[in-house]
Amino acid sequence: MSLTIGSMAPLGRPTGGALNITLPAEPAHLLYLHALPQRIRGELAGTTVVDSTAVRMLHETALLPRWYVPAADVRTDLLEPSATATHCPFKGDARYWHLRVGDRLVEDAFWEYPDPLPGAPPLAGLLSPYLEKLDRWLDEDEEVVGHPRDPFHRVDARRSSRHVVVRVGDEVVAETDRPVAVNETGLPTRWYVPLDDVRPGALVPSATTTVCPYKGTATYWSVVAGGRTLADAVWTYADPLPEALPARGHVSFLGEGIVVTAT
Repeated sequence: MSLTIGSMAPLGRPTGGALNITLPAEPAHLLYLHALPQRIRGELAGTTVVDSTAVRMLHETALLPRWYVPAADVRTDLLEPSATATHCPFKGDARYWHLRVGDRLVEDAFWEYPDPLPGAPPLAGLLSPYLEKLDRWLDEDEEVVGHPRDPFHRVDARRSSRHVVVRVGDEVVAETDRPVAVNETGLPTRWYVPLDDVRPGALVPSATTTVCPYKGTATYWSVVAGGRTLADAVWTYADPLPEALPARGHVSFLGEGIVVTAT
């Protein structure tokens, strides 16, 4: 994300920080392709359909990064031509492939640019998968959570002794001197408060969950304060990924009318 999305993203026309040059107005859309060092595998119906140590990652202005895999590292014998075609003004005409494993058919599971536009990165011979259309992805032997992890993106979770107060209007719903500060590339600091330091009765469990490739799967609560309920305004990572381990057992607040101060 850090190259393409956020206030400091150099491929996203940064509004934060400072450069020693003025970025040219053209091209407005930038592309950057580079190799990844790790082994990537993708599975469908118990069959490995992608197994590669030569995956490339493509970054595009204002878009999440994507994997592109050499065709030689994909079970192309399991691919069937699709009638789907799309055009990208920066990369060219894309064609698509269905994936069939046994009686499982996944439509438009991969796409490729067989004849990229002049000036585009060398995408010919590479297939890009829709990760969500396969059953499982492995980065080395670790299961991939969410979208591909950007090697230029960081998450740093630090224990702190700063005094953090969470208010909804004039009502204090959480207060602590033992928060965790989570700093994530391109995002403001998020303060995580120990659950024991939240006012009893202020949180109502929610069925909502979200996935972050860098922190893990989040579960949510709604906040009841000031005579109103703020839906899904509190979240936690019960089983965080390594980068966010210090935030285990802590909750973070964000929503209209919520003010978090750290002094």
